Amino acid sequence: MHRRLTNWTGIRGAIAAAIALLSLVSASPAAAEKRIALVVGNSAYQNITRLDNPRNDATLMADTLSSLGFTLIGGRAQLDLDKAALDIDVQNFGRQIQGAEVALFYYAGHGVQVSGSNYLVPVNANPTREADVDFQMVDVNLVLRQMQGSGTRLNMVILDACRNNPFGARGLRSADGGLAQMRAPEGTLISYATQPGSVAQDGSDGHSPYTKALATTIKQTGLDIFQTFNQVGLAVKRETGGSQQPWVSSSPIDGSFYFAAPAVAAGPQVAIAPPPQQELAGTLRADPDFVPIKDAALLRELSERLYEHNFDPDVPDSKTGMKLAISKFQEKSNLSPSGEATEGVLTRLRKMDDLKPWGSIVYGPDSNNWGISWNHKSRRAAVDDARSNCGAGRCPIELSFYGHGCGAFAVSGKSWSLVQRDTVQKAKDAALDDCGRTGKSCRIIGAVCADGSGRQN
Repeated sequence: MHRRLTNWTGIRGAIAAAIALLSLVSASPAAAEKRIALVVGNSAYQNITRLDNPRNDATLMADTLSSLGFTLIGGRAQLDLDKAALDIDVQNFGRQIQGAEVALFYYAGHGVQVSGSNYLVPVNANPTREADVDFQMVDVNLVLRQMQGSGTRLNMVILDACRNNPFGARGLRSADGGLAQMRAPEGTLISYATQPGSVAQDGSDGHSPYTKALATTIKQTGLDIFQTFNQVGLAVKRETGGSQQPWVSSSPIDGSFYFAAPAVAAGPQVAIAPPPQQELAGTLRADPDFVPIKDAALLRELSERLYEHNFDPDVPDSKTGMKLAISKFQEKSNLSPSGEATEGVLTRLRKMDDLKPWGSIVYGPDSNNWGISWNHKSRRAAVDDARSNCGAGRCPIELSFYGHGCGAFAVSGKSWSLVQRDTVQKAKDAALDDCGRTGKSCRIIGAVCADGSGRQN
């Protein structure tokens, strides 16, 4: 019998068996949250004006952040990077912040805005026309995209790169100087050394006024993130006689963050307090991707969340069903598909938005019973509703879809097919094509989109 299925229910038995084999363990002591930073300083430009202080600024920031519990990409400040090296470091940053609590990107060096977009300038950049920019520089939005979907509670982008446009004589359509304002994505703070469109000073005493103030201020205990950058702004304004005023763009940030926790706080620092309903059994360890979950209740939660986000193993009755489902989730999240049930995996799943609406088509090949449902708030509810239409039949085969997804069910005398597509017509066409591969004429007996549109049954 020919068949093609997107989702199966057999994961449930495999997951339950895996859970039964695992014993309970007590939680270990809490550790500081995971903080990751990429610090870049470019001074030794090859084709444009060299800058005196970005190397010094980056080194100062790297040392300061390291003393405050940040793990640095490459173990130190990354200095005088060409385009290839900067690309590699940004990509590596995106990988290493997966599961971290806090991600911070700091850049000192030349930065320009071209046609409203901000670019970091590698030391070997040598554009002669505007079309060269995308190939020779790094768009700041690429850094922001590395941060999105990483599971971090807080992202910071700090740009001490608002100096004069070094390519003004080459005809690039950039602003008179400085950087363009960017909209901060969810959970993100962007700090500029000066107001958008304005020019920041490189400094005459080994450091820029902005980085010098920043490195001093973040070591002060008890300042939350907004107090910190406000203090930095005031310090730079005083230092420059009002000619330079740092600027911050921020989206709403959940919880409170301190570079240096208040002195009254006891025990390890926790930068951002997670919502009480989302606490694990015990406090999240410093590197959750390497902390296995052995608590049976958490494993049940993990399996349910995998199920509700449509992460099922390709072989549903496999004894390694949980491992296969986790591997599929990790691959989609650009993580190494280890298949291990860790605190990091559960934390990411908890942060994912609920998927809805849900629709489902279920089928029992032995009984030839089937059921269909739509417009439910969860996958579990959609499947239960669809199976309620199966009568005494078990209907173990399941195709579930959500959002704008649609499903279709085609049968002939000896063949059947369940297929999901982004429109109901595409799903019906694909189901008929798939079912008809045996040479038999097939017909659609059920089709619907998750929101109930396009219904046929």
